[in-house]
Amino acid sequence: MFLILYCNHCKGFHFDFSNLSDKLLVNSTTNLRSCIMANLFQSEQLIVTHALETDIQWIMTLERKDENKNFVFQGSYKDHLKEINDPATLLCIIKEKKDHQTIGYFLGEHDSKNNIFEFRRFVIDLKGQGFGTELTKALMAYTFNALEINRFWLDVFTYNMTGIHVYEKLGLNRDGIIREGYKDGDTYKSYYIYSILKREYEDLY
Repeated sequence: MFLILYCNHCKGFHFDFSNLSDKLLVNSTTNLRSCIMANLFQSEQLIVTHALETDIQWIMTLERKDENKNFVFQGSYKDHLKEINDPATLLCIIKEKKDHQTIGYFLGEHDSKNNIFEFRRFVIDLKGQGFGTELTKALMAYTFNALEINRFWLDVFTYNMTGIHVYEKLGLNRDGIIREGYKDGDTYKSYYIYSILKREYEDLY
């Protein structure tokens, strides 16, 4: 069961999924960009909002930090601007709720025809505090409940043990491996495919 409330501020609908183990406030509108100033969703410690063009330089800097650059693709300004303007793509900023400090971002793509969400990448600047796990769990709740997807999936480099631990802890299934499917300079990298289906998610959560 959940409550549906109309918001005069954003002219959209807010969903309170009170039956979830982690309370999550979800904003859903017919156009993903129609409520760009409102929170997309919240978790216990995090607030997620749509990225703006003014956030792009910060995102690019985060992607290129030494501790991040070997784990995520580095997008150009043009790439990220296109993602912001694409209604099927979510480029989002992650903020810590207690002080509204920006601590990361994520990128995802919603295939509404096939009811699939691809969690393409995310970076958390404040590491070791469980924010990556909390963000991934909250995003799964948002996509399965508000976007009504059937499959949530991602890929992760085989050497990214932190990411692999998070995804397996949250119940995602390792579907297979793409051997040397990405070329980074002179190096070929392999990556795993992970996914979880709606019925599997509902059994767990």
